[in-house]
Amino acid sequence: MRNIIKNRAVVSDDWTVLRLGEEDTPETVAIPEGKVIVPLKVWQAQRAALQGRAAAQLLGVWIASSERPEELKGELANFKVVAVDFPKFADGRGYSIAYNLRARLGHTGELRAIGDVLRDQLFYMQRVGFDAFAVREDKDIHEALKGLTDFSEVYQNSWDQKSPLFRRVQRSGAPA
Repeated sequence: MRNIIKNRAVVSDDWTVLRLGEEDTPETVAIPEGKVIVPLKVWQAQRAALQGRAAAQLLGVWIASSERPEELKGELANFKVVAVDFPKFADGRGYSIAYNLRARLGHTGELRAIGDVLRDQLFYMQRVGFDAFAVREDKDIHEALKGLTDFSEVYQNSWDQKSPLFRRVQRSGAPA
């Protein structure tokens, strides 16, 4: 069983992320038993067959960086986990997807970063709404956990801090 970072702690992960092989199609791929996070395209293609698993909270969905989170509008409550895939470190589209899931679509459940997830990204990922991180397997997860506290203060507002710094600081002294 693999470990992930969830709510700022290293925990065991009992979810399997389904990735399509070259010979697989969203319509025909077999979904393994247990807790599975399926690609959005698989959910869309096999929705009728997967509804029962979703109702039993045994199903999650992951969104590729090239997909739109709005495709899940009205369906987010079906999933125990919503994940966003980062295919490579330099692909930042997942940050916008996460922010939109939280701020515009109202997702309140687990939001997990998967794929090429590294320590350097975690602080910024939590700022846009991620609360779970599947760090790349060749990296030390305990070292990556430290990335969530790389900075003690933030200037801008975001998902995790609704007010910018200038609104949070009490200024003293007489005006010039």
